[in-house]
Amino acid sequence: MIGLVVQEPTAAAAVARIKQAEDAGVPAVWMTIGGAGGADPMATFAAAGAQTSSVLMGTAIVPNMPRHPIIMAQQAVAVAQLAPGRFRLGIGPSHQTTMQNTFGFDFNKPLTRLGEYMDIVDALLTDGQVDVDGQFYTAHTRTPSAPDVPLMASALRSASFEFCGARGIPALSWVCPSAYLRDSALPAIRRGADKAGRDAPPLIAHVPVCITEDRDAVREAVRAQLANYPRAPFYVRMFTDAGYPEASEGTWSDGMIDGTVVWGNREEVADGLHRWLSYGFGELMAHPVIAGDDREGALADVMQVIAAAN
Repeated sequence: MIGLVVQEPTAAAAVARIKQAEDAGVPAVWMTIGGAGGADPMATFAAAGAQTSSVLMGTAIVPNMPRHPIIMAQQAVAVAQLAPGRFRLGIGPSHQTTMQNTFGFDFNKPLTRLGEYMDIVDALLTDGQVDVDGQFYTAHTRTPSAPDVPLMASALRSASFEFCGARGIPALSWVCPSAYLRDSALPAIRRGADKAGRDAPPLIAHVPVCITEDRDAVREAVRAQLANYPRAPFYVRMFTDAGYPEASEGTWSDGMIDGTVVWGNREEVADGLHRWLSYGFGELMAHPVIAGDDREGALADVMQVIAAAN
């Protein structure tokens, strides 16, 4: 399955885009914590769930540290009640700079903390109750359950992919070259699953897409719209692991773009998306990169390609 990453300036605009995507035949939409212009994505999905009937909605991701796991579970239950069977909850630690500078959290043992957090959320969603006095969280409560809400986790480097494999939960990548996901992430998921004696869960791969045959326009758009990633330490390390040490220069090289972005005319983009799926990824999150001034036309083109490619 191929879904659409929604990025809009307001919650109202995001809801309208989700409705448009469903009408266009897009089977799934995804939002980051900033996907509704900084408004809360789970509240946005709750509104969208009440106004749509079939499209799947997933967070990729909501950071765990700023929300107590009880609150996260309660919010997930609300969305699930408004969109039964259509909400998927992706959680992750985000980044050290954001968590420390914005929220003042100590970013120690992020995967250990995430594991404890997800255990609490899973218990509440599955059983509707939890009694935990953990290393990081205390949680004693009962809530309505929502067992139809799948849990997923963000992953960027080997340890986090192994974490997902060991726990049997889908891994959500972001802005990673396809070869890195195929050759490093998938084996890491399998290692984690093998150690835990379970089947390997799927990798849901994020892929930037740009519908244009103008190579220079693609590169200009990527460097403008995805500029932050080669400046973030965790992403620089990932790109270095993937064979792009030039990421340390703080900008996208041509090679990084070619390895990470699917671009071309509609047919070429559809072929590129199917090629990514052939590597063994369970799903794709197609992230529109806009070349040119016609944003609405470009988004409509991407949605049409996604709908036809599913």
